[in-house]
Order: sequence, then structure tokens, then C-alpha cells
Amino acid sequence: MEQAEQTYYELLGVEPHASAEEIKRAYHRLAFQFHPDRNCKGEEAHKKMERINEAYAILSDPVKRRDYDLSRGYGNRMAKFKQGSRVKVGANSPSPYRGCVGVVDKEPIKDTFRFWYVVRIDSSSLTTVRRFAEEELEEVER
Repeated sequence: MEQAEQTYYELLGVEPHASAEEIKRAYHRLAFQFHPDRNCKGEEAHKKMERINEAYAILSDPVKRRDYDLSRGYGNRMAKFKQGSRVKVGANSPSPYRGCVGVVDKEPIKDTFRFWYVVRIDSSSLTTVRRFAEEELEEVER
């Protein structure tokens, strides 16, 4: 496959369902390997690094990644979390519940662009139930 035909996922060596952390690790590994300052290949290394940076810029941004995925038919993804999954509201969420841990209360709902989750957050004798987009949530490590 020619380089021009490679998807950003192929370029970074990850699957289309890769997590943000997997994409970040792949980018850092490739940036270290192909950085022009480390290679005497000059123009070839520079072009490769530009493509790697372009791929990471798109795949590391949840909105740009969603648009990229939809345009390539990756929109029929599986839900990342299931009912009963423990999740954390991520730092990129506009919600005042950033950093809070909760439980997915119902099966996710899929619209054209993303999955939506109803999350139950328990904190100091108060239970809150809110809806979050998939890109706002992170998996809680056990």
C-alpha cells in the first residue's frame, strides 16, 4: 500500500477503535523513531514526521477524529462502555462533574455521530444522573 493511501490509523499503527492513550503512545514511539533530528535522512524523515504529526493532530482531537471516522465509514463502531461500567468524566468535558467517577446507568444510545451514556454519579448523599457523550468519558482502571 502506498503511503498516500494509508489511513491515519495505519500510519500510526493502531486500530480504528484504539483509545486516546494508545494513539498517544503510538505517536510518541513514531515521533521518537522518525524525528528529523535523530535521522540523517533529511527530506524523507521530514515528510514522514509531517504525516505522523498530521495523523496525531486529527486522531487526538475527539471532534476531528469523529469527523475523520465518519468520512471513512468507521461510524458503525461498537459502544465503548456497557451498562454497569465504571467511568470517569474526563478533563475535556464541559460538565461541572469533570473528574467524578460514576456508573453507566443504561445501555448507550447511538445517534449519527456518537454514543450517549446516562451516568449515575454518587457523591456525599447526593445522586446525580447526567447524559454524557462517549468522548467525555474515560475508563476507570480497576
